[in-house]
Amino acid sequence: MKKPDDHTCIEKVRKGEDSAFAVLVDRYKDMVYTIVHKIVRSHEETEEIAQDVFLKAYHSLNSFKGKSKFSTWLYRIAYNAAITQTRKKKIEMGALDEQLMENYTQDAINEDIYTLDTQQQKQFIDHALSKLPETEYLIISFYHKEECAISEIAEITGLSESNVKVKLHRIRKKLYNELDVLMKEKLINRQQ
Repeated sequence: MKKPDDHTCIEKVRKGEDSAFAVLVDRYKDMVYTIVHKIVRSHEETEEIAQDVFLKAYHSLNSFKGKSKFSTWLYRIAYNAAITQTRKKKIEMGALDEQLMENYTQDAINEDIYTLDTQQQKQFIDHALSKLPETEYLIISFYHKEECAISEIAEITGLSESNVKVKLHRIRKKLYNELDVLMKEKLINRQQ
């Protein structure tokens, strides 16, 4: 049996059919968990914040205007909740080191990475992604994994669209730099 779309679920909840919200929770729980966990990095805190996100979404559902997708609205709530929690704990996010992004070419990285088999490529890319600060990881994930538009990412993060574009460009450069380092290490290890 096909589950109803987001709009149908929202309308049912607004009409008093609270059980329809369970469909939305089930549909988006993994991504909400991922967003929160990438920022707070604690399983226990993530679970608690994710529950709070869905409670807030449920209680605020009447304020959802439908100008954006429900998922965008929900991810924005999750993102804000996680950022608020980290600010409370005064965790400082890592800064982007511009000098690390110099002296590489995307073509050279692509050539090196394509010499690897698919499994090795995935390992190298996952390793490079794990090196990113939380907010950068989320931005690149929204764009490539969740296939969110620039405008959706801007809405979720509170950044301007041009700022999202700049950040995506810088994050890609950072990833290519990390892949370059990994490929050089692999080459050195092969020569020894």
